[in-house]
Amino acid sequence: MNYLSMIFFQIVAPILVLLVVGAGLQRKFKFNLKALSQLITYCFMPAAVFVNIYETSIEMAVLGQITIFIILFIGSQMVLSHYLAKVLGLDQKESAVFKNSVVLINSGNYGIPVAQMIFVTQPIGVAIQVILVIFQNVTTYTYGLYNLISSTKSGMAILKDFLKMPIIHALIIGTILNMLNVPIPQTFRIPLDHIADGFIAVALITLGAQLSQIEMRTMLNKTIFVSCFTRLIIGPAVALLIIYSLGLDGVVAQSLFIASAFPTSRNSSSLALEYDVESATAAQTVLFSTIISCLTVTVVIYMSTLLFT
Repeated sequence: MNYLSMIFFQIVAPILVLLVVGAGLQRKFKFNLKALSQLITYCFMPAAVFVNIYETSIEMAVLGQITIFIILFIGSQMVLSHYLAKVLGLDQKESAVFKNSVVLINSGNYGIPVAQMIFVTQPIGVAIQVILVIFQNVTTYTYGLYNLISSTKSGMAILKDFLKMPIIHALIIGTILNMLNVPIPQTFRIPLDHIADGFIAVALITLGAQLSQIEMRTMLNKTIFVSCFTRLIIGPAVALLIIYSLGLDGVVAQSLFIASAFPTSRNSSSLALEYDVESATAAQTVLFSTIISCLTVTVVIYMSTLLFT
């Protein structure tokens, strides 16, 4: 119990504090959230991704295991959410939002900061989270987008949008320089490190500011409740089953298990708002899953230290 409380106060509570700081600042100053989001997408996150990939060596066998896990996990969440939507009797729009809330995970401005706190001395743990962010972005702009508006964009248009994402460029360049063992001049390395170090604070403060814009209701409807339960409880349980089935262990297993417990991605709410599909329900789901995850992620982190060494 002491170790569990230590995890909460040293890893999860600092995240919660930054979220509250962001919410408070947003209430007072009304930041341009789009500008902040762009600052993270085009500056802080690419720098953090580049530095972590550049400093980490991942064996091809391990990369293959990670890829298989991600495909099995995301696929299982798609199938599970599809049938749960049918059991709940949701209409087409509600079903689309529900499925996105289960499958799309906040691996970016929630997952990477958590990983950086947990695996501060084990870069591979953060590198795995970066790979998960890539897969989640692909899922968001293919499966997630298809759920809401299957005929709005062609496959080529989606591919072009994906290839424009700075995180992809950072991943490719970081991987190439890592493999070729190319040193980075201090003139560039120092500012890169400064930007990467600032990612955690800026990302979480921005997330808090975004969450503060969501109106909180006093009652949870069944869609939100089942979504949060599936995302935060069933998701990690399924991930654990896949991890054991693949025979994974150590930091790789820890990182994947923890990553499976992160809350619903804010992108699920953004897409729903952009295409006017049950946007209120989508926003509520993001808010409540993020709040509840403060407890569930703590338990999953604790379990990962017991199960994997």
